[in-house]
Amino acid sequence: MRLNDEEQAMLAGQLGEVRRWAITHQIAVGEFFDAADFVAVSQAHIMADTESLGEAGVRFLEGLAAAPEPARRVRVPAITDPRGIDFAVYKRLGQSEAMAGLERRTIAALSAFGALMTDTCINYQTIMAPLRGEHVAYGDTGSVIYANSVLGARSNFEGGPSALAAGLTGRTPRYGYHLDECRRGTRHFRLDAPPRDLSEWGALGGIVGRACGSYWEVPLIAAVGEAPGSDALKHFGAAMASYGSTALFHMPGITPEPIEFAGSVPDTVRIGRAELDAFVAAYGATGDKVDVVVFAAPHLSLVEMAAVADALAGRLVHPDTTLLVATSPEIKHAADRMGLTRRIEETGAIVAAGICFYQSYAGEMAEANGWKRLLSNSAKLVNIIGGYGYRPTLLSLERCVDSAIAGRVV
Repeated sequence: MRLNDEEQAMLAGQLGEVRRWAITHQIAVGEFFDAADFVAVSQAHIMADTESLGEAGVRFLEGLAAAPEPARRVRVPAITDPRGIDFAVYKRLGQSEAMAGLERRTIAALSAFGALMTDTCINYQTIMAPLRGEHVAYGDTGSVIYANSVLGARSNFEGGPSALAAGLTGRTPRYGYHLDECRRGTRHFRLDAPPRDLSEWGALGGIVGRACGSYWEVPLIAAVGEAPGSDALKHFGAAMASYGSTALFHMPGITPEPIEFAGSVPDTVRIGRAELDAFVAAYGATGDKVDVVVFAAPHLSLVEMAAVADALAGRLVHPDTTLLVATSPEIKHAADRMGLTRRIEETGAIVAAGICFYQSYAGEMAEANGWKRLLSNSAKLVNIIGGYGYRPTLLSLERCVDSAIAGRVV
């Protein structure tokens, strides 16, 4: 890779050992992906949940954070993905003191770098949305695909160490979706029946993601009709990234970038009502006892929080069912102020801030609480959570709430 004078100085250790580690890591990533050089980024989004870090990862962070303050401070704004523990509710979820202790240490280490503890995967809705053409270093796959596609910004999937390194150096290797040639369409889909709710937008994302099945495929989805809204595209993109490792999509007339294909226009894959219904039915269950209903992955917007409160309508969650709602700290504060949190929690539900269910020791929570059957309106969550031993069901928000009240899948 070509390095400028500042990058050479970082590599030589002239700006401290922490930045030397960061640029060395980034060079290794860049050379793997044949990056010619670096590109400056305006912000970094760091994934560092303690379930993934473990004791060794936390010690690694603490070692870097022990450097003198000027040597360890991030150079561009660095924000954080969801954490694994909400200290206000973790005991109710069956999480342990050991988990909480590891979380406290991680927060202290990330804070020492100057990271802003935003603790959310919907930073594009709640913190600072990047602009078209803006280069960023985002970690969460749902954040990346939304920023790339809906906003026209430029990011690859940045793993936790890579995102931290980008914050410390203010740059990232110039490969993949930072390049014009990688942003051209490679697959073509046509939507013959519009999704009816957020769960079906997630189902659509899952269908397209499965069909693509590669980070380097860029689908174009035609005939979407009117702009579906931020939450719909949030669920759509998050599911697509989960099922297909997809990082960018185009929708003519909705997403901002001009539509170009990498070669000739590919054959069109049509997706209609039959395909959407079949996807949802694959996760179906009727009559089963419901152990836990989760609204998360991605974090809920303020509009979604209001929808949950309205759907509950003051009814009580079944005593044998847990209803968990996860959102960002900023949205939680707004929901508190507007009375939405009270309306949700007075039904027996739990509102958690800053955590994501599958990054919160989901397997250990299942064992501690005896959870098996999980309901969600998030296609991304039902795709992931089966790996933790759950039996997931994908339903609309309203059916999820009705099932939580009944204590069985309705």
